[in-house]
Amino acid sequence: MAELHVELVAADRKVWSGEASRVLARTTSGDIGIMAGHQPLLGVLESGPVTIRTTGETGEGTVVAAVHGGFISFADNKLSLLAEVAELSDEVDVDRAERDLERAKSDDDEVAQKRAEVRLAAAAAAK
Repeated sequence: MAELHVELVAADRKVWSGEASRVLARTTSGDIGIMAGHQPLLGVLESGPVTIRTTGETGEGTVVAAVHGGFISFADNKLSLLAEVAELSDEVDVDRAERDLERAKSDDDEVAQKRAEVRLAAAAAAK
């Protein structure tokens, strides 16, 4: 199976790096799937879960991350996801995200509400 190299980087750290068979992400143009051999791409990431189907020495698996804004770039079988904020699904504190969601709803804060919803969706997708 053909592979691509993936780098998921947030403003403050490298979140995940490795080999994958495909990556699913949300852009301003809609949801997109990237596999090895995809045409070169540069796009703007929307807040949403990013799903990485991993390959390599550890075998096949899935990595899900909550991504909030940024850019996606693909060329020469290298995919870069440069996010303003990114959090792996296993790093999400579900109880805190649920509290944040309720607080955002009561404060009518759409940005905070979207961020909490994405974090909860990423945590749920990884189960």
